[in-house]
Amino acid sequence: MTAVRGRGAAMTPLDETTTAQPIRVSKIRKPAQARFYESVEAGHSSHDRSAKIAEWLGTSRSSVRLDSNAKCATVARGETDVYLRLPTRSDYIEKIWDHAAGVLIVEEAGGTVTDITGRPLEFHHGPLLQANRGVVMTNGLLHEQVLEAIADSD
Repeated sequence: MTAVRGRGAAMTPLDETTTAQPIRVSKIRKPAQARFYESVEAGHSSHDRSAKIAEWLGTSRSSVRLDSNAKCATVARGETDVYLRLPTRSDYIEKIWDHAAGVLIVEEAGGTVTDITGRPLEFHHGPLLQANRGVVMTNGLLHEQVLEAIADSD
């Protein structure tokens, strides 16, 4: 996958000689239809809180657990509508290398990425996302509703 700010995101299969194909996030607007992914590691994301948020939004689908930049790829390709990485401790700080490249790809595919308070991720404070708490990636259409559910789950 590749992305250039302002020029979109694309994917080129490694086993083919085809040219890059543009990728886009899903067009799901109803939270009850959303596909939720979350971090595999219980230390990286609160699975219980994710389940509460999905229930609050009315989704009946089970969450899928996924990590690495595959989480970003699934959102950017429209295979996932919401990815949550909810802090499990007040002192946990996300690492830039876990998110920087994927955030650009998701945003260029039409999605939205913020922390759990709705702030854009700030990548200019060194190797840690010190100004942010958690990560929320969506297709953009569901973002405000997901942030509202996160706020209500406190």
